[in-house]
Amino acid sequence: MHEKRTAMANKIAIFCSASDSIASVYEEKARELGAWIGRKNKWLIYGGANLGLMDTVARTAKEYGAKVMGIVPTKLEEHGAVSDFLDVTFRSVNLSDRKDMMEQEADVMVALPGGVGTLDEIFHVVAAATIGYHGKKVILYNIDGFWNGLLSFLNELEAKHFTRRPLAQYLQVANSFDELVLMLE
Repeated sequence: MHEKRTAMANKIAIFCSASDSIASVYEEKARELGAWIGRKNKWLIYGGANLGLMDTVARTAKEYGAKVMGIVPTKLEEHGAVSDFLDVTFRSVNLSDRKDMMEQEADVMVALPGGVGTLDEIFHVVAAATIGYHGKKVILYNIDGFWNGLLSFLNELEAKHFTRRPLAQYLQVANSFDELVLMLE
């Protein structure tokens, strides 16, 4: 599951943590990616929260000139956790609706480190691709080897024939910011 280039991505969906209690290296990398998205005049599409890495990447992308689209589930609004950096807001009924809208709007998805919600988003997009709903990819941004355990498990799934096709058709891995940028350009 390594380097294949995607088509030019102008609308980049970001899946990532909403936690404010994680190591600073993840925030630094989220800022770096947000700045790149802004400098390249891309659209950032994300879950619309003002929390954790979600807030970091949106704030930075906006500061550097990106257009920011938030797909905001009703529970986020109820909890007052909606970002102030949104140019476009789509409201979603629930998380399933949110994932569908993000996948429809984006050219490519990038998964920064995250928890169960991020895993859900990754697998939602990959599962839909495996049966032909779309041809979009998810890039796992493997900051400090964050995704290594998951990649090991996915390789085992392939080795034991629990996948019909190589997962590299749907998932890419960027082990550095430079690799990530090459995949997005």
